[in-house]
Amino acid sequence: MTSTFTADVYQNAYLPEGSPEVHAIMTVTAPSEAIALSNKRETPLLFGIICDVSGSMNGGKIVAARQALVQAIELLPNNASFFIVLGSSKSHLLVPTTRASTENKARAIEQAKKINAQGGTVISTWLQAALEEFNKQPQAIAQALLLTDGQNDTSDHDQLAKALDRCEEKFQCDCRGVGTNWNVKELQKIGTRLLGSTDIIPEAEDMAADFQNILGQALNKSIREVRLRLWSPRGATVMYCKQVSPEILDLTDRATPVNPQTQDFPTGAWGSDESRDFHFCIRVKPGQVGDEMLAGRASLLDVVNGVENNIAEAKILAIWTDDEVRSAKINPQVAHYTGQAELSEVIQSGLAARDRNQFDVATAKLGRAVQLAHASGNESTAKLLRKIVDVEDAETGTVKLKRSVEKADAMALETRSVKTTRIQKHR
Repeated sequence: MTSTFTADVYQNAYLPEGSPEVHAIMTVTAPSEAIALSNKRETPLLFGIICDVSGSMNGGKIVAARQALVQAIELLPNNASFFIVLGSSKSHLLVPTTRASTENKARAIEQAKKINAQGGTVISTWLQAALEEFNKQPQAIAQALLLTDGQNDTSDHDQLAKALDRCEEKFQCDCRGVGTNWNVKELQKIGTRLLGSTDIIPEAEDMAADFQNILGQALNKSIREVRLRLWSPRGATVMYCKQVSPEILDLTDRATPVNPQTQDFPTGAWGSDESRDFHFCIRVKPGQVGDEMLAGRASLLDVVNGVENNIAEAKILAIWTDDEVRSAKINPQVAHYTGQAELSEVIQSGLAARDRNQFDVATAKLGRAVQLAHASGNESTAKLLRKIVDVEDAETGTVKLKRSVEKADAMALETRSVKTTRIQKHR
């Protein structure tokens, strides 16, 4: 039995007469006892490394990849399992799924030291090979790391879409692009569908540290599959369901109907002391002054061998009032994450405008991003923005585009634009 999570809802339940939209933020935290230490793990970990070995990886990148693979393998605990897929124009299973015993790790390290780079980039074949390995241990916490340095072959578009359909909810995958010759949106598409993060590794020598960080997070996972179940009343419409912290992930189109009033959304595996925030927007039949209703009920379900265990639950309310002071008040949590969503959008649209040489549009969008980052205390994003624009006044969003910008800095800002900050305690 999984320890019960905690769930808190933040909203202004008071709506003006005739208003149909209900917004709420739910903060969910996994208990510290949810994690079993590596020598006590009840749910096994299967860690898959999918490493690009196409021709563009030649030179310093392939050398760094060998070192990163070796160090990651060395850190695997003996009770975990792992595999390694090498990817180019096709996939090659370097190490089939195996227990991370001392002997098996030593053999894998010897093989990793010999990898070479040649061929093209056809990512669908890499994902398919990983899926076949994860299918060997369907009850394991299934976590993959995908590293690439280039753009996928254009002929692979349809096959990649089909591969993602097959892989979705079978395993999670953190994606990393090394250097600056890969496509951010392409890699984000894979990471988003497979409930993983996407980030840039600007320099090849940083691979090992990034690999170790991802492995460390995977080792902290102990609950394999958690679903977010959202019930809404008859006639209501779920406008959206989004994870908004630690990064923005729109789950709306990932819904699986349970019955006409209930939908399940995937959230993947969870670990110790992990906390996430979700934003719900539900359109209900508007009420009259004095009416109250349960506008939604959000539950978190731990699923083990097909058996559901309710581990958290929170109610979303709607109360109609003619008190303008009550109904006009915006809940700080809702306002904060609405701003963080706008921050992500204006960064991406601003960078796109900059790429199209629409400098006035880019300046306005990125200026608004600086203003939002400043207002919300999102210093990590503000720091990235300062590499793209000269900030004259953060409070008003007055900026000038820098004439010379490193490509890696622009890619880092685009890639990390979905990362959010939580509302500051003093606000």
